[in-house]
Amino acid sequence: MLRYTLMRLGIFVGCLVVVWGLVYSGLAPRGLGASNGMWVVLLALVISAPISFVVLRKERDRASARIVQRVDRVKAGLEANRSQEDQVDDSARAQGQTAEQDRVPEQSQAGGQSKAPAQGQSS
Repeated sequence: MLRYTLMRLGIFVGCLVVVWGLVYSGLAPRGLGASNGMWVVLLALVISAPISFVVLRKERDRASARIVQRVDRVKAGLEANRSQEDQVDDSARAQGQTAEQDRVPEQSQAGGQSKAPAQGQSS
């Protein structure tokens, strides 16, 4: 990605030098009033964009392929974390159900008698 960016910047700087030379030699218009610097930069930008689009096509495709690979790795890592979290959650729930089932037989061994007073009885 850095290589593509530097190549694009190089094309822009080359166009900037050429446009600056053309403007100061009088072959290109100088702009209006004090806008000469801005005119040179904008004209260089407009010229360098289509040149970069055509010349750097292969490098842009390589950079985008690297970006897609990184995104796929991040997605795979997130999916692995999500599945690991699901496994931990499932095992915790299974342990909770086992502990709950262990408590139920203890209550039935006490003879089914409840320690709480029956409703409607007063002391």
